[in-house]
Amino acid sequence: MALIVQKFGGTSVGTVERIEAVAERVVRHRAAGDDVVVVVSAMSGETNRLLGLANAIDPDGSARELDVLVSTGEQVTIALLAMALNKRGCAAQSFTGDQVKILTDDSHSKARILDVEHSLLNQRLGEGVVPIVAGFQGVDENNNITTLGRGGSDTTAVAIAAAIKADECQIYTDVDGVYTTDPRVEPSARKMNTITFEEMLEMASLGAKVLQIRSVEFAGKYNVPLRVLSSFEEGQGTLITYEGLNMEKPLVSGIAFNRDEARLTILGVPDQPNVAASVLAPIGKANIDIDMIIQNAVGDNTADFTFTVHRNDFARAKAILDETCAKLGAKGVQGDDHIAKISVVGVGMKSHAGVAVTMFESLGDEGINIQQISTSEIKISVLVEEKYLELAVRTLHAAFNLDKEPVQ
Repeated sequence: MALIVQKFGGTSVGTVERIEAVAERVVRHRAAGDDVVVVVSAMSGETNRLLGLANAIDPDGSARELDVLVSTGEQVTIALLAMALNKRGCAAQSFTGDQVKILTDDSHSKARILDVEHSLLNQRLGEGVVPIVAGFQGVDENNNITTLGRGGSDTTAVAIAAAIKADECQIYTDVDGVYTTDPRVEPSARKMNTITFEEMLEMASLGAKVLQIRSVEFAGKYNVPLRVLSSFEEGQGTLITYEGLNMEKPLVSGIAFNRDEARLTILGVPDQPNVAASVLAPIGKANIDIDMIIQNAVGDNTADFTFTVHRNDFARAKAILDETCAKLGAKGVQGDDHIAKISVVGVGMKSHAGVAVTMFESLGDEGINIQQISTSEIKISVLVEEKYLELAVRTLHAAFNLDKEPVQ
């Protein structure tokens, strides 16, 4: 008997038939003796439909009212799933984020969870009831409805699992686990049985879209075992946990990539203290996230400063950098929004040298030029021309033998 939090995403509850199938899965777990809390997303496409309605009224509408609107998508799903369970003789009750009291800060559309009041959930579990909780939403200290951003239901599930000290948090989605890379790019990609929080956090931040990055952070912080499973087929999925006995420890665990990169370079800035802050502060004030950063001294008391941003922010960031260029008396600004980032990730890299050499030689043998490099203890990232992305992924996947089961 275990206490489990199960989260089902939009495709998993996208139709009445899919909701009925989720109900059957929950009933099976209850029949096996498990206590279950279920967290659900809105039905697939519903959030976009609601955002479309808001945009038709006012593209610049109130963030508060937008959260009130989009949070209704999950309310539909929790009620329907509760009905499906009760029909099967499995006692269930639906709860919004407000009713559970998922307390967040007041950052509408991207709120962060501060606390989960779990007494109501524990009470219902003790009564033999399956609580069905709306993901993606909460309330701030002034009782305003807030939402957690895209993929926020994952974070809701992990936060609830941490609060009630669940034995496991299971994320059901349209894939059957975490793969060594995207199987759509490399058909020989292998599903991993286990992966560490550290590796999954890197994979998620570098472009792997299986889990929302904040949910992985939350799970790692509160030591919540996290499992990715398929809603559409049976299987053990992938367990995300701390490194320990029987963990797979290959040199490299996976290849992550991101097509949404853009690079900006400001040329000939004065090579003096605080120049980095002068270049990056205006970008940060515009709420544009900065990724890879390189500063190179040119030799005439000037330096070239390069960084990457999300491709959607490229035009806005370049306009800001053009203004900075004029203020600093720099030589000019260059930009490229046709690049991609590819990363090799693995905890095995902590204790093994040679990963970078294998990576660079493999790409070089295919004529793929590396434009920029960034490293951490368990990852190496490179920028390449976007047209070489899929070739580079397949090349590195083969170079590190990721299609083969690791030696235990």
